Amino acid sequence: MNPTQSDKNTRREFIKSAGRASAAMALAGMIATRAYAGSSDLIQVALIGCGGRGSGAAKNALSTTSGPIRLVAMADAYEDRLHGSFKALSKEFPTTEKMDVPEGRRYVGFDAYKQAMDCLKPGDVAIFATPMAFRWVHFQYAIEKKLNVFMEKPLTADGPTSLRMLKLGEESVAKNLKVGVGLMSRHARNLQELHKRIQDGELGDIIAMRGYRMQGPVGHFNTLPKPKDISELDYQVQRFHALLWAGGGAFSDFYIHIIDHLSWMKDAWPVKAMGVGGRHYRSAGRGVDYVDQNFDSYSVEYTYADGSKMFFDGRCMTGAENSYCSYVHGSKGLAIASRAQDCGAICHLQGPAGRQGQADLAIDRHQQPLSERMG
Repeated sequence: MNPTQSDKNTRREFIKSAGRASAAMALAGMIATRAYAGSSDLIQVALIGCGGRGSGAAKNALSTTSGPIRLVAMADAYEDRLHGSFKALSKEFPTTEKMDVPEGRRYVGFDAYKQAMDCLKPGDVAIFATPMAFRWVHFQYAIEKKLNVFMEKPLTADGPTSLRMLKLGEESVAKNLKVGVGLMSRHARNLQELHKRIQDGELGDIIAMRGYRMQGPVGHFNTLPKPKDISELDYQVQRFHALLWAGGGAFSDFYIHIIDHLSWMKDAWPVKAMGVGGRHYRSAGRGVDYVDQNFDSYSVEYTYADGSKMFFDGRCMTGAENSYCSYVHGSKGLAIASRAQDCGAICHLQGPAGRQGQADLAIDRHQQPLSERMG
């Protein structure tokens, strides 16, 4: 049975309601809006970057039920990464209905992204989950090929590249391409509800916001000097969290979620940032120092156009109390945006007289926070 034009239009508009349950639905919603260049309703997907994030994004994409979808090409700079991802995804999706990536469409090398995207038609979807340094290069080629894109954050780590990405974003809009980015907080239902309540005036004027991510070292935090059996390029790319040019470091990759969802609560971006940070625990012992560019601690004061502030503190040290939460202070009360991880699992507003309002989607009928139930 062929889909009717009405069915296709419904699918094109799916992005308007999709993505509200989870980050996976964000990807599914973006995929559901492909430009229909031919008679087939099948969406083909190419995965560029086959590490943990890329494999997870591909799994999310193939799990959508909004229409036929198939992974047809994979690319990575390193063969072991590609092989591991292919093996894991093949177990999840054993038939060619969802996954059809023969050896001839599994590409290895730093130029493999082109070969993978060349397998797609205009309106298909490319998933970018390589280290950040390659993001603009891949995005530029996807726009040339008229492909929709889901890309993991971070996107840039410096001013010139940010300007380049913004220009590419404008080009993608001009071509009516759909682009999704892995900032999953905006697709958490509890945060969507909190945003609506704040914008409806329940907190009054936002005076200040606070965010904390205090934890042990993450990513390639404690990176040792390069061993002799690996090239300098491979060494840096494979430890991209350690180096700002390659992965943006802990701040751009991990802290961005809280900064993003608090700015979303205010519906504004900061116009000024003043920060401090430092690294105390640099020694690996026996006269060897870690060489990564991350700090042990970060503290940034953001200022918005109306003079209100957001304060963010991050820490990557062992042996200290962990804290991973965010708050919004208004003239009428306080909102707990997140009390556990990026998406929070609780939307709690408390006014000056002690009145409390609990988001229905944040706490289940057993009054157990969803974050604890989901692990």
